[in-house]
Amino acid sequence: MIFIAIGTVLAALIALAVVRFALGPTLPDRVVAFDTMNTLVVASMISFGVGYESVIYIDVAIVYALLSYVATLYMANYLEGDI
Repeated sequence: MIFIAIGTVLAALIALAVVRFALGPTLPDRVVAFDTMNTLVVASMISFGVGYESVIYIDVAIVYALLSYVATLYMANYLEGDI
């Protein structure tokens, strides 16, 4: 039961981040919203992994978090004009 509540809260937070991504007046605002969405997706995967007692969700969350970190670094370099 608790994992349903956690999933609902995380889904609501992801929806708010999508709104910020769509309405963000500047590109850095959108990058932060994108990073927030990725972090919440990782939290959702971990929550599902614990709720369903499946390790594969945790493994996928680790890989997804690594790829999200690299994408954030790439976007930050692009915004600085280094690329």
